[in-house]
Amino acid sequence: MTWTRVSDLALARSHPAVAALDGRIYAIGGGGPGFASLDSVEVFDAKTGRWSAVRPMPTRRSGAMAVPLGDRIAVIGGGFKKPDGKFTFLRTVEFYEPAADRWSRGPDMLQPHDYPACAVLDDWIYIVGGHHPDATEGGPQTDPGFSFAERWRPGDAAWHETAPLPTPRFAASALALHGRVAVAGGVAFTPDGFCEYDRVELYDPRRNAWERAVWSLPWAAAAHGLAVLDGRLVLCGGFSGDAGIGTPAAACDASPGGLGAWRPLPALLEPRAAMGVAVLDGRLYLVGGWAADRSVMASVRAWRDD
Repeated sequence: MTWTRVSDLALARSHPAVAALDGRIYAIGGGGPGFASLDSVEVFDAKTGRWSAVRPMPTRRSGAMAVPLGDRIAVIGGGFKKPDGKFTFLRTVEFYEPAADRWSRGPDMLQPHDYPACAVLDDWIYIVGGHHPDATEGGPQTDPGFSFAERWRPGDAAWHETAPLPTPRFAASALALHGRVAVAGGVAFTPDGFCEYDRVELYDPRRNAWERAVWSLPWAAAAHGLAVLDGRLVLCGGFSGDAGIGTPAAACDASPGGLGAWRPLPALLEPRAAMGVAVLDGRLYLVGGWAADRSVMASVRAWRDD
């Protein structure tokens, strides 16, 4: 049980949109050196262990979310830093079709979401929170976080607003868990200063309502990795207060009775945050990200609980 090295990306990037589809992992956009937003797309083939380039995304952006939709990948939201140092956050949705190596446009979201939480539950894509639209002026260090949440399903002409996230935040993670959307961790500027969270909030689509989970993350984390692998939740790295970007990893049983019983895993091979996360063929992949000094990374690591 250990982390292993996988072939590096051709181009270092943090905050990429990452999704697994048909035996491949797609790393889309992100922030390159100097946090210049990227449109390039790289594809990892698990059979060959190599990355290759495909058609670039029409919109340069980082902090977008990516999810597989049948034979397509939806890339949602994100933003980019302008030459004047201010930001533009996006409502943009684009679809990539690997078989045709082709991009098309989807319905814009109701609000711009940069570095939101994202999950798919019962064919609905949920986009939750992210950077507050007003943070385009001041940047993340004065960002109170965003509470707006919305969802969309294939075939709909427009997105639909849902109940807002109780704790506004960005750089959180989300996943579908026991019929609910779980939003975990994240960060926001509060009256008490910049705050990372260990809290988990659960959205119930039947009631269109949120509640605080009885369990939490084992450490306060933002820009971390979180995924379900072989029936367990696996948490990796991220940014956490004075400790900065770290190497911790932990797992807990993903069944209703086991949540919260976190156990440590072997540490990451290097500090990592703002990475892409994908699960493919029983392995958890961490793609790119920020190193401890916030330089961008090209390295890719994989975990398998053999």
